[in-house]
Amino acid sequence: MRVTIKDVAQAANVSVSTVSRVLANKDNFFASKTADHVRQVATKLGYQRNAYAADLASHTSDMLAVVISATKSNFADDIIAGIHEVAAKHGNSVIILYAGENNPTLQNKAIQTVIERDAMAVLIVALELGPESLANLKASGIPHVFLSTAAKENLGPFIASDDHAIGYEATKFLIEHGHRQIGLVGMDEQSFVGSQRIDGYRQAMAEAQLPVNDNWLIPGYFTFEDGETAMKHFGPHPDVTAIIANSDLTAIGVIDQARDFKLDVPKQLSVMSIDGTKLTRIFRPTITSVTQDFFQIGRDGCEALLTADKQSVNSQFLPIKIVERDSTRTL
Repeated sequence: MRVTIKDVAQAANVSVSTVSRVLANKDNFFASKTADHVRQVATKLGYQRNAYAADLASHTSDMLAVVISATKSNFADDIIAGIHEVAAKHGNSVIILYAGENNPTLQNKAIQTVIERDAMAVLIVALELGPESLANLKASGIPHVFLSTAAKENLGPFIASDDHAIGYEATKFLIEHGHRQIGLVGMDEQSFVGSQRIDGYRQAMAEAQLPVNDNWLIPGYFTFEDGETAMKHFGPHPDVTAIIANSDLTAIGVIDQARDFKLDVPKQLSVMSIDGTKLTRIFRPTITSVTQDFFQIGRDGCEALLTADKQSVNSQFLPIKIVERDSTRTL
């Protein structure tokens, strides 16, 4: 079996990124004693560099790595399309690596692959990296940006929508349309994205001096099944007049289960989604949404990394808008 850079790292008791830099003869990343040790271990194990390592030494890699979560939603398609458009314009190749959903092992494997192949830059889509993966990525020195995740402090630069504003504006829209009992469903409350949307929801309710029943907040992972589960929680006689679903697929799950309960959307229940992908226009009734420009997020993130000239990417929020369709009504 071929000896990999990971094998060398484990035998030398150093990080994969350190081995990558030592074998590429990159200076200022390690002590000479460390470099000698790594090279001795690599020789002893019979490690042979591959084509990607040649790129590493010559600094000619034009490959962009996209690391993406396994969340069962559809918005990432538009982000990837935006990345590919810009990459093609600049003559860059793109690889996509899946890192699971809150799975440190898969995250570490994806980041190690990025380092071993010496990607020119990394775009991390809808994913919050764990401490070990983030430390390895930063140690590698590879430029990176988080897309569709306004990362917590010190995680790195991001291009995304403002999730606090999303939660706030969605709730405010429904309040302005006469709703007073509003559910929020399908969000990962442990994630930065989910917690920000909950905070925005609570702020809008508080400003309108409306009470919040904790039973109106049903967590999940942005999936269709989460929408079904949430609607089953509310039952055929819901104590809310409107529900904000945290993805288009979640909204479809809510509406599908509401139909099983013989509830008319929007006459008996208004449903609003967050994302605003083409699903909101295809499904019936068409779904009112807080719409994010995912394609632009992908384009801007890729363009920023390719034109940053070794300077760090500036974090930014892109505009959101509410598109009113047929799934909501005024009380």
